[in-house]
Amino acid sequence: MGSSRLLSALLVSTDPKGFKSAAKNPAWFAAMDEEVRALQNNRTILVPRPTNTNIMGSKWVFRTKYLPNGSIERLKVRLVAKGYTQIPGLDYTDTFSPVVKATTVQVVLSLVVTNKWPLHQLDVKNAFFNGTLTEKHSHTIYILLYVDDIIITSNNSALITRFTRELHSEFATKDLGPLSYFLGIKASPTSDGLFIGQLKYARDILTRAQLLNSKPVLMPMVISRHLSADGSLFSYPTLYRSLVGALQYLTITRPDIAHAINSVSQYLHAPTEDHFLAVKRIFCYVKGTIHFGLIFRPSSTPVALVTNSDADWSGCPDTRRSTSGYSIYLGDNLIS
Repeated sequence: MGSSRLLSALLVSTDPKGFKSAAKNPAWFAAMDEEVRALQNNRTILVPRPTNTNIMGSKWVFRTKYLPNGSIERLKVRLVAKGYTQIPGLDYTDTFSPVVKATTVQVVLSLVVTNKWPLHQLDVKNAFFNGTLTEKHSHTIYILLYVDDIIITSNNSALITRFTRELHSEFATKDLGPLSYFLGIKASPTSDGLFIGQLKYARDILTRAQLLNSKPVLMPMVISRHLSADGSLFSYPTLYRSLVGALQYLTITRPDIAHAINSVSQYLHAPTEDHFLAVKRIFCYVKGTIHFGLIFRPSSTPVALVTNSDADWSGCPDTRRSTSGYSIYLGDNLIS
């Protein structure tokens, strides 16, 4: 397939782009109605309009949520504020992003496996939180929040039940049970720990890149060959950036491709044909290692933090700068 057709295929999405297209579909319209009712029940949108204040608009966001086997779980609709219309220093001074970092998730998973804590998953039915939780607990509880997806764990199972009940009394939440699938990451208990992988996501991006049937390679990059800015420019830089961006999310559970993706990411502004071939090679490596992921096992030294680092010597042929890398372990488990 040519690069132009590949770009078109990569950018295709079955999710609606706006209200008009979604309103024509009864299923999406019902999901929007559910979102509005959740906002009304939480008294989020029924507030007096303040004077002398810059009022932000809102927009609909549509996402199809999938199960690990690829089947549709539900249609998810959120009404979100257009925060990008605000001016720093005029409309706000501080920012808060309710998005947990991947490293934080891996730290908590390491603690969970070592201490044999339960893991619970919740879904909040709208992105606007407006409530007060007053109960105080003497035990430890960790809450991992990614906009409206929540993971909860604690050293006390009864505490999780009480906290979930109180959360449901304040917000429209859905109990998804034990953690199994979170942000495209599948969590699978093993005989001695927990395995997390992105099999479905890897297969999806291979399919969108038209490389699902490609021939696998043993390494994500040619170690003895350094990428350079020299060479013929790639005709479709948008395609290049889209492919590299898709691969970056895969590094959450695939640290084995982190260095290769870092290398091709340095040329997003002006990729060459050689850079594009390097990206395709990473996809071919992913094809052959599609079942790879991270495993967390109980550790005899759960709070020991160990870091390994290394660097080449003036390895970049363009700038003569060195490239460094590191790995961080909490106990015996890789967290970053």
